This record gives sequence, structure tokens and C-alpha cells, in this order.
Amino acid sequence: MKQLRNTVIRAGLETLYFSGAHHLLRPIFAGVGTIFMLHHVRPRRDIPFQPNHHLEVTPEFLRMTLAHVRASGIDIVPVDEMHRRLTERDFSRRFACFTFDDGYRDNRDFALPVMREYDAPLTVYAASDFAEGTGRLWWVALERVIGATDRIDAAIGGTDVSIDTGTLEGKQAAFDRIHDLLRGLPDDRDVAREMSGLCARYGIDEAAISRELCLSWDELKFFADDPLVTIGAHTISHCNLAKQSESAAHQEMTESRARIEAALQRPVLHLAYPYGDRGAAGPREFALAAAAGFRTAVTTRPGMIFPENAAHLTALPRISLNGNYQNARILPVLTSGAATAMWNGFRRVNAG
Repeated sequence: MKQLRNTVIRAGLETLYFSGAHHLLRPIFAGVGTIFMLHHVRPRRDIPFQPNHHLEVTPEFLRMTLAHVRASGIDIVPVDEMHRRLTERDFSRRFACFTFDDGYRDNRDFALPVMREYDAPLTVYAASDFAEGTGRLWWVALERVIGATDRIDAAIGGTDVSIDTGTLEGKQAAFDRIHDLLRGLPDDRDVAREMSGLCARYGIDEAAISRELCLSWDELKFFADDPLVTIGAHTISHCNLAKQSESAAHQEMTESRARIEAALQRPVLHLAYPYGDRGAAGPREFALAAAAGFRTAVTTRPGMIFPENAAHLTALPRISLNGNYQNARILPVLTSGAATAMWNGFRRVNAG
């Protein structure tokens, strides 16, 4: 099903490009700016089973994107400057922000050198448990569990799953099925329990993954000293805030900021909601982020930035640089706003 969805999205992007519709829609739907969303930036992995491939782009594609943005006359600005332009209604020039979620080590090793080539600032939203080496990147753990076995037999939230994973198709089917079941569980503690059981059964060291992939506090502090880098908060545990009580969601936001500020000795003024879709961040979370004092907070809802977004600074949309669509042709489509306009039913703001 997800492969079909990817095919449909790719076809839609290609149609907008080859039809030239993005040229016609740009003046109406390009808005005043774009917030790009990334996760991993690293060389392409030479392994067949990569169900999280959408979360990574190559340094070459990042370079291609930066070159396109610069050639389009768009200012690449830090998130503080974006905030200033929105609050002061300074829309004389279009802007782009590049944001990276989770705090992966490859952001330092592969993304930062490319960003330096273009003197382009970046914002990295760090989950404090990941920096401490105690976090659980369950989607990576699930990829490794399924990659390591020829059959999955599990009960996830009371639902039995038995799938032959001896083929690539079987592995993808198992990942999609279990991923959806985990996302549908009522609480993140349920996700942790189910994944711990799977990892123990199939011999995956779940606890080591965040230490392997994410910047430690010491590394993050050195990284943050670069003048191009801004560090934002991404909660303590990378939980689905909408599934937490109001007090727990507030603590996830404010305590993560406090931990980062204590470690880095600098203010943390910006937030990214984990998962960030409608099922993980809505009006309650937007209000909590504002009450907690964050200047901006970003979602994963697709959309361009319009002047109207100045009234919704803790519900900002982003444009995903998706590993499944690393093609130069999609870049003018993405920055035209045509694709997200169609996705959002031609609404300029989607903050409800």
C-alpha cells in the first residue's frame, strides 16, 4: 500500500512538472517562504531492505536542493530570521529554512559540509533522550529486526502478525503492518514494550541504536558552536504528544528544552513536534508550545509559508525532502507550492 502511495505521489509530482502547471500556480501558492524538513543526510546505503529510506537523502541531493534555492533568488535564513520576518511582516524577499529532526550524527558529518558550501544556516531539533544515548528509535529497531530474520511471528497490541520475511516484498509487508500497528497503540509506553519484546526475541540491541546514530551531548555542544547551526527541541523521548496528558506533553516540551539549554549553555527557542502529523500535533499542542514560550514550532503537515502563518507560529508546515523522490525535476515543483496546494485542498493555512 505504501509503495502504491509513493508511486502515486511520484506520478503527481512528475505530472505537475511536465505539464508546466507548477509555473502557473507558483505566483499564487509559492507563498513567502519554505521550511524544508530533513532527517538523515548520508551516502546511499547499498542494502536492499530500506523501509526508512524516505527519511534520508544523499549529500548530492541536498547540494542540488541548495543550488536550486540559491538560483531561484530565495534567501536561506536561520529560523530566528524566519521568525523575525513573520512577526515584522517583512515579505520583501522569499526565504527558505532548512530543518533537521532528531539530531543524527550524519547531520554533522555530511549535511553541515554541504551547507557550508552555500553558507546556508540549518536548524537541528534534538530529542534529549537521543543525545543522552537512552532514547529508542523504534522505527530503526523495527527495520533491523525484520532485516535479520526470514519470518516474523509476533502479537502487537493483541493483533497476531505472522509473515514470511524471506523476500524483500515480505519484509516490506511486515514492516508496514507492524509499523502501522505500533503507531496505532494508545501510548508510547505500549510501543516501547512491544519493540523491546521484538528486539529481545530477534537479537537486536535496541539500546545501542541512539548511541550509534545520534549526536551525544558533547558532540552536540561542539556542533552547536558552528555559526550556521541552531539547535531546537524535539521533546525528551520523541513521543506522540497528542497521546500524552496535557501535563505530560507540557513536561516533554519544557524539560527537553531545559536539558538542551543546560548542556549547550544557550537558549532554545524553537520546537519540532515528533511525528508532527495531525494525529500527533493539533491545536492543544500548538497552544502548549506557545504557552511554554517557544517562538516557533514546526509540524510535518505539508505546506508553504504564507503571511497568514504569522498568526500560527507554533503550527508551521514544512516541505519534506523525501528520500523516495530525489530527482532534480521535483525541486521547482516543491518550491512552487503547487503540490502542497493540491494536497491541502488549495487552503493556504492548515493549522486546525
